Amino acid sequence: MASGDISLEEIKNENVDLESKLLKFLGFMWNPLSWVMECAAIMAIVLANGGGEPPDWQDFVGIVTLLIINSTISFIEENNAGNAAAALMAGLAPKTKVLRDGKWSEQEAAILVPGDVISIKLGDIVPADARLLEGDPLKIDQAALTGESLPVTKHPGSEVFSGSTCKQGEIEAVVIATGVHTFFGKAAHLVDSTNQVGHFQKVLTAIGNFCICSIAVGMLIEIVVMYPIQHRKYRDGIDNLLVLLIGGIPIAMPTVLSVTMAIGSHRLSEQGAITKRMTAIEEMAGMDVLCSDKTGTLTLNKLTVDKNLIEVT
Repeated sequence: MASGDISLEEIKNENVDLESKLLKFLGFMWNPLSWVMECAAIMAIVLANGGGEPPDWQDFVGIVTLLIINSTISFIEENNAGNAAAALMAGLAPKTKVLRDGKWSEQEAAILVPGDVISIKLGDIVPADARLLEGDPLKIDQAALTGESLPVTKHPGSEVFSGSTCKQGEIEAVVIATGVHTFFGKAAHLVDSTNQVGHFQKVLTAIGNFCICSIAVGMLIEIVVMYPIQHRKYRDGIDNLLVLLIGGIPIAMPTVLSVTMAIGSHRLSEQGAITKRMTAIEEMAGMDVLCSDKTGTLTLNKLTVDKNLIEVT
């Protein structure tokens, strides 16, 4: 495998990353509270164009500015939290000896592709799913993956899994799967792909729906009072409706929540904790029971002597 063969893949990954960031930014404008602000902005330039007066560009610019400011602050804070997580994960990322251009070199495991030949020796963390080539058998610790308390013997031709640790031996292997296609990656992807809505998001959605319903009822009552009863001018009524729309929503609430959780994410990152989704902080705080596999997670799979007992007869 030549080192220049991955340049096109790197460019493709950069384009995908830029597109995902844009979609992530726009996602902060897709919630019940933002919908009300967007409706107000549309009303300011579409419905307010009447009574011989031009559209209400001042309100439109002000509403859009607030919407962009809220989304920008939320995006920056969550992106910073993601960068902190990426920095921690980069520090934990294993390196491996790989054969490229006919030469052995130490590279980050993230650049491996199927077909690469790697070297596995005592103490190495297997960087990808691989098939062992010719050589002596290895002793592989798979406790973090399978819960086995003792290392297993892997002979040439056998598969070793990403995340396991070499306890004895040295051998070359050919990479057969990387990333989400590995044994460990498939399990992690199943967990990451769940769409379960957390309690915190449910609360925000409930608040947004309440605001929308309250504003809709208030606008309906105001329309009935202003036009059929008070016979207000069209433009005066629209201006009052805009005031009701803007005043009926907690504009700063999403930003305050994002900043608060981002501060918590930064403090957790200083202690070595990875927070990829800021709402997980609130979910963790409201947790009653935590279920976890102890082997390789809460324990190190190492036996130690707690107390020496000497029996004298």
